[in-house]
Amino acid sequence: MRRLSSTPRRGWEKTIESQGLVYHRSAHPDGLDRPYWDESVHYTLSMDEVLALEEQVEELHRMCLAAVDHVIRTERFADFAVPSGVVPELVGSWERRDPHVYGRFDLRYDGEGPATLLEYNADTPTSLLESAVVQWFWLKDTHPDDDQWNSIHERLVDRWRELAGVFPTGPTHFAWTAMDRSGEEAMTVAYMQETAELAGLDAIAIAVEDLGWDPLNRRFVDLEGRVVRSLFKLYPWEWAVADRFGELAVRHQPASTWIEPLWKMLLSNKALLAILWEMYPGHPNLLPAYLDGPRDLTSYIAKPLLGREGSGMWIVAPGHGASTARPGSPYGAEGHVYQEFQALPDFDGQRPVLGAWVVHDEAAGLGIRETSGLITDDTSSFVPHRIEL
Repeated sequence: MRRLSSTPRRGWEKTIESQGLVYHRSAHPDGLDRPYWDESVHYTLSMDEVLALEEQVEELHRMCLAAVDHVIRTERFADFAVPSGVVPELVGSWERRDPHVYGRFDLRYDGEGPATLLEYNADTPTSLLESAVVQWFWLKDTHPDDDQWNSIHERLVDRWRELAGVFPTGPTHFAWTAMDRSGEEAMTVAYMQETAELAGLDAIAIAVEDLGWDPLNRRFVDLEGRVVRSLFKLYPWEWAVADRFGELAVRHQPASTWIEPLWKMLLSNKALLAILWEMYPGHPNLLPAYLDGPRDLTSYIAKPLLGREGSGMWIVAPGHGASTARPGSPYGAEGHVYQEFQALPDFDGQRPVLGAWVVHDEAAGLGIRETSGLITDDTSSFVPHRIEL
């Protein structure tokens, strides 16, 4: 794995906007010099590295599914701050094996040892359009003879095609939240809708805030009164269950199909890191992690169970210190996990996180974000990659 300089394509801004990355100017906080999409650099990997990473990602995914089963069998829901009223339907969702589509593992990888898991974004992962589409066209424009770890688009279409045969009758609704100010979530949902339509699904876009409840027939409906029987939502379950309609959404699950399913609440929660360490202590792809404090860890990072974009974290380590915890932050009241801290590898002063995508149960591709800091947050930039052939 290497980090190399590149020459940005002439008019690259208009090019990536035409491919859907219209939010590249708004994805960063104001005042940053570096663009969100940065093709002045890129990473190269060997095919052997990619094949090894694929195996590790699929093993991690299998371990995570086993962890869900373990949590349910041992009734560890309090460790995940799952509201008690949600538990029966969450268990039912798992027992029915409600279908899932995608997720993203965030990994530490330095090109030498095995990758180690930082977290699993299994409910509402973003940076999808950048990974599946924009960096692929960058590769074709700049290194047409090389390859890329990237079958995300094809696998998404195939997965929707599989689900088309089991979804309830009627259109599938694709929902974003009007709270999104950058446009990233709306475009991610639009891209997911496009892949579903390519698979033959009849799809309808809607804001989560525009979903209505028909109390007479006890069902969700859209603005035109159509019944919502299947729904893709880019709206985390922890937000949904806290909503005034949350109880209705939870109890309605057996009668409809929501992607991602309710059982994904356990995989999108960082308590998962501690459960995995309990189940697989010493596993080469895991870092020690605990729920009751840092224990004997001399270097650790505290992460909110339900934090997003690197918010609410702090590092305690000799020679290192960083914090994204802010007074009044909504993250952390639900609890923290304490994970061994290993600084992200330094490549020319930048620290990459590998976002390895899983579609259904198979590794599907890679997206890389990097930042100069120790915590990857909303100041990070997305950079493309290629496989040298």
